Amino acid sequence: MSSPLNSLYTELVMEHDKRPLHAGLREPFTAEVHHVNPTCGDEITLRLQLSEDASDIEDVSYDAIGCAMSRASASIMADLLIGRSTAEVEPVHEHMETVMRSRGREEGDEELIGDGVALLGAAKFPARVKCVLMPWKAYQAALVEARALQA
Repeated sequence: MSSPLNSLYTELVMEHDKRPLHAGLREPFTAEVHHVNPTCGDEITLRLQLSEDASDIEDVSYDAIGCAMSRASASIMADLLIGRSTAEVEPVHEHMETVMRSRGREEGDEELIGDGVALLGAAKFPARVKCVLMPWKAYQAALVEARALQA
């Protein structure tokens, strides 16, 4: 019997896809980025609102088009990031990237990535890894842009 975490489309992924958290572009925002995965056509426009000193994530809003994995990843990521410091989020981002690139050889730390463990079934499928990581790459780019604008 296979673990539900080994499955690509877990119930949690489907729930985040059907009822995404923090979806819809909101204002105010410090930075906005648009990323496209040309391989599959997934797209995300992501807005990041940082605190005045750029140390805290006040809001992450997005508009995501594409597969369920990509949209669920955006929902899960936004929920993990909002209300935390950028320093607190860095190990979360690093862990997510590491386990997604492990081809299923590394287990995810649920304490660290929360619902993100539901996305780890995609780690065994290199093309799907890009789908899951696209929102995280968009966050990273928005963070760099936001910090540059606030410097």
